[in-house]
Amino acid sequence: MTSALSPGGGPVRDISALPNQEDKLQSIHSADAFEMIQNHLSLIMGEKIAAPPDTVVEISNLNLGKLYAASIMYGYFLKRVDERFQLEKTMKTLPPNPKQQIVQITPDGEEISLENEESNPNKLKSYVSQLDADTLQRYATIRSKEAVSLIEKQTQALFGRPDIKVLDDGSVNAKDGRMITITFTELNHLVLEAVAFGSFLWEAESYVESKYHFVNS
Repeated sequence: MTSALSPGGGPVRDISALPNQEDKLQSIHSADAFEMIQNHLSLIMGEKIAAPPDTVVEISNLNLGKLYAASIMYGYFLKRVDERFQLEKTMKTLPPNPKQQIVQITPDGEEISLENEESNPNKLKSYVSQLDADTLQRYATIRSKEAVSLIEKQTQALFGRPDIKVLDDGSVNAKDGRMITITFTELNHLVLEAVAFGSFLWEAESYVESKYHFVNS
């Protein structure tokens, strides 16, 4: 994993010389989960995703830490919901998607119905979109105080102590104004690492829970 970044302000230390771990970070996820991780990265990068990977950006230590912590929680949620999805997929109990159509209006006013390509019941993204709000909230909630503490400690170990806190509702609160520079390649690596950390955190928490029953239901 990435070592602690520069604690003294200014640019982060050069992490480009670290071994490329992207293949390993991707391989721990199912193909369905990694598709959603790519969507997560696209949301983070926005239109900049098409920029050269060695493009350098400046970002505050606060925002980078919040992004890292939020990506850990996304990995935690994704692992949790993907386990349920893969089980239902194997047992062939996936709920059928409601019939959805996209209506296109031609210039002369004619309506043409188009199939919605996202309504594939065998896609994790489609499966998640059908979950009700209460279920989504439950799956996105970190179950134990110990796991929350680990997220905070891991984030602070990387970015110092900008007073990053994970609140009960899953949001991240922090105060810090130091600016750092990082390339898109390094940012992509940090996000993939954070998502993997969240996935492992869910597995470790579940294992300990099977022995000691310490998490919230």
